[in-house]
Amino acid sequence: MTIIEKILASHSDQETVKPGDIIDVFIDTRAARDFGGANVVKNLLDNGLSVADPKHTVFTFDCNPGGSDQKYAANQQFCRMYARQHDIPVYDVDAGIGTHLAIDKGFVFPGSTFVSTDSHANIMGAIGAFGQGMGDQDIAAAWAKGAVWFKVPESVKLNLNGKLPANVTAKDIVLNLLSIFGANKLLGYSVEVYGDAVEALTLDERITISSMATEMGAIIILFTPNEKVLDALQALTGKRYTPVVADGDAVYTKTFDIDISRFVPMVANPGHPHDNAPLESVMKKKIDSAFIGSCTNGRIEDLRITAEILKGRKVAPGVVLKIVPSTDEIWQQALNEGLIKIFKDAGALVSNAGCAGCAAGQVGQNGPDEVTISTGNRNFAGKQGKGYVYLASPATVAASAVAGYITDPMNIPEQPAVFTKTEGATQTTVKERKVPAEVKTTVEGRVWVIRKDDIDTDMIFHNRYLAITDINEMGQYTFDNLKGYEDFAKKARPGDIVVTTKNFGAGSSRQQAVDCFKALGVQCIIAESYGAIYERNAINAALPILTYAEGMLEETSMETGDVIRVNFTTGDLSNLSKGKSTRINKFYDAQLQIYKNGGLL
Repeated sequence: MTIIEKILASHSDQETVKPGDIIDVFIDTRAARDFGGANVVKNLLDNGLSVADPKHTVFTFDCNPGGSDQKYAANQQFCRMYARQHDIPVYDVDAGIGTHLAIDKGFVFPGSTFVSTDSHANIMGAIGAFGQGMGDQDIAAAWAKGAVWFKVPESVKLNLNGKLPANVTAKDIVLNLLSIFGANKLLGYSVEVYGDAVEALTLDERITISSMATEMGAIIILFTPNEKVLDALQALTGKRYTPVVADGDAVYTKTFDIDISRFVPMVANPGHPHDNAPLESVMKKKIDSAFIGSCTNGRIEDLRITAEILKGRKVAPGVVLKIVPSTDEIWQQALNEGLIKIFKDAGALVSNAGCAGCAAGQVGQNGPDEVTISTGNRNFAGKQGKGYVYLASPATVAASAVAGYITDPMNIPEQPAVFTKTEGATQTTVKERKVPAEVKTTVEGRVWVIRKDDIDTDMIFHNRYLAITDINEMGQYTFDNLKGYEDFAKKARPGDIVVTTKNFGAGSSRQQAVDCFKALGVQCIIAESYGAIYERNAINAALPILTYAEGMLEETSMETGDVIRVNFTTGDLSNLSKGKSTRINKFYDAQLQIYKNGGLL
């Protein structure tokens, strides 16, 4: 049998298995991430299922370390609560990438089985183990039953012959393989890799290659651990493992012999990991940013290579270099070895361990038209943001960050490339100055009476929406974080008036907390007092705001739904529904001037 056949047979109580067999496979470690973990739990709860064995089960929060996105934070806390109830280990936001933790902490080992909501769970092939990324229902089944059904794949043997050129890294090896096989020629196969050059590959280098099996369409890329790799695993876990080795008469569907002496440094062009080209074809392509990390290249060896290039150098002006170690232990090791200081002295941003920009949740994102060179395993459109992402080795990325354009370590210029005034500039048109239309100084409308002091800007317009720049999109989120008024935006009508109490708009300086009312067509806001910044923002945006003395609400018997009339220049206020009137503070002169001007600008 092949390696994968032996592993699957031993985990399914079968003496032998063959390609095409459908078997129930016992899973040694069953993981769920913050991405998908909450749905795994929901599937269990919705179907009345419990966890078969918490000791074989684990949460890993690696997509969004820190919970900087509210949805991720909510999912993470939901999973934490479930884990506490069921004694499930949690490798939280301070731990790092789940697949790397699985290897380094020994809950995956040669010959074992592992599933996760991570599509790169097949990284376990680096140590001769079976790993598979699965969907939420699959993982829920594995948690509940301890096993999942699986179809035994056909195996392919890949012989890497010849001597690897000195300037070709492990990342270059897998990019060269992608250029040969593309995204589908190895589709559905288990790939075993052999050759003299393979024997020289370290654990970290094998992780880099196995991590991109998914991009090649393969089920897994398997290496047989040699003594050097077994030594590395023993140093990490304190355990000595016996690897699973393919039989001499194992049957392979296909065998490929590839001369790696012809391999060259490579890049993947933006859009597809398999759209590969020699590095020399894109030399001197100007970049805006660079990223070193992800489950493909966030190991200590990758960081050492990066530090060797950055030492004594600076990141090019205008270029942002982001570096993210794969685990907290590797981060600490980099700190102890002085690598972090080298990174910071060079001008890099170093983040806490995790998946980083690859998962669209931490650092590594880019903006529209931004050109990034990255060590990640994917560069699909939108995967790391709205820009263009080239994939390359840590050596290439570090050299490019210093040069300001794509290059290799042998061709770093003495003076980095700099941006010109027009390079990458957003095309803008100066609008013609509008003459302000005549504005109303008396308004009439339905009132919302909100008797709450200290309504802050997060209650008015939550920070999860701050990336919105189009005022027309802001109205729908007004008050959605204010308890009891979450549906305000759906019920509000153009012409409405909001009346509240003390310190309205406390908190941040966000203009959106003003503009959201303008987007809804709210005619004015009346409060006892305002947060200082909010008051300025509202006046400058020509949103009418007024203040009143305590007791006004009782004096006018004002309630939500009443129709009121307000004169900004006199302060006269009438509750037309109740037939009661009073006087509040009118606009002061500067406020009136700005209002008539249509705003400060």
